[in-house]
Amino acid sequence: MNVGIIGSGTMGSGIAQVAATAGCQVKLYDTNQAALDKAKAALEKILNRLIEKGRIDADEKNRIQSNISYVDNLKGLSDSNLTIEAIIENLDIKKKVFSELESYVADDCIIASNTSSLSIASIAASLNKPERCVGIHFFNPAPLMKLVEVIPAIQTSKDVLQKSIDTISNWKKVVAVAKDTPGFIVNRVARPFYGEALRIYEEGIADFATIDWSLKTIGGFRMGPFELMDFIGNDVNYTVTETVFTAFYFDPRYKPAFTQKRFSEAGYLGRKSGKGYYDYSEGATKPNPVEDNALAEKIFNRVLVMLINEAADALFLNIASAEDIDNAMTKGVNYPKGLLSWADEIGIDKCVTALDRLYEEYHEDRYRCSPLLRKMSREHKTFF
Repeated sequence: MNVGIIGSGTMGSGIAQVAATAGCQVKLYDTNQAALDKAKAALEKILNRLIEKGRIDADEKNRIQSNISYVDNLKGLSDSNLTIEAIIENLDIKKKVFSELESYVADDCIIASNTSSLSIASIAASLNKPERCVGIHFFNPAPLMKLVEVIPAIQTSKDVLQKSIDTISNWKKVVAVAKDTPGFIVNRVARPFYGEALRIYEEGIADFATIDWSLKTIGGFRMGPFELMDFIGNDVNYTVTETVFTAFYFDPRYKPAFTQKRFSEAGYLGRKSGKGYYDYSEGATKPNPVEDNALAEKIFNRVLVMLINEAADALFLNIASAEDIDNAMTKGVNYPKGLLSWADEIGIDKCVTALDRLYEEYHEDRYRCSPLLRKMSREHKTFF
């Protein structure tokens, strides 16, 4: 299969590596030759590291590299069977690139976007053959993260959807099919992990270190929400939250936090800027959490029930299947358990009771219980 990748940044280069490793002939396109040179050098470094770790040998390295060529002209992707765009999250720019690309590729070439939050239907509308367009959303770093969300637009043909699923599965990735709605699965369902943690901090219940400690110690999460936001970048994480909030017509469940907005405005972006919720400068020490188990349980239970509610609502609104939702959260963001399986484990009725208590306390719509959870509790059903 001939695969064209548009954009040679970290994500585009990562997808190129995945496709090349799977045996595809890959052309990585960028308008900037210096960016292409940087991508080529980065791949060399990555593959050398894999050799050092014993993951691949020199022959495998050469095979992967020989499967990738670098082009600085969009017309160079004309022989592609599949193209995947991984450029700036700007709808107008994506539409312009897709419209030009369509004039070069064959009629049966699948044109995909790696967007994490933009409408696939809007992107597809820029094409003369919108039925060939689909969302194929990888997670960073693409070679390591198992999950790929495949998102059909309302225009996407069944054949294009199935071919996309088969291709990504053949690349040894776990596919989760999602409806074309803001945030798809992961970036929608994960919002309370950040949003509720920020709310708990803003209410003065606990500091950053204590909230992170609570979710790692009680919940088994690999990183706490503030550590993760610092890793992702406060600017990036805030923008995703704001985008989802706006796209959902300002549903209060996705309301951004002023704390994160101010940190972003101040340039406290996290690891990449040297300071975020924590100080990453040389010699800096991380603050100690308040190791209060009762407080930790309270924090963890509040965040978890909000995550479960969001996952249940995604199922209620047919965003994805229960299996795909749980796979998305464990394989896409490394949650210790699938949220719907977690709900079964702790009890649907307990989730409903906890959400109702929050709603009674705050009378805010962000704490409204999903109708699906309430119905399942009443009928004594489970997700699995």
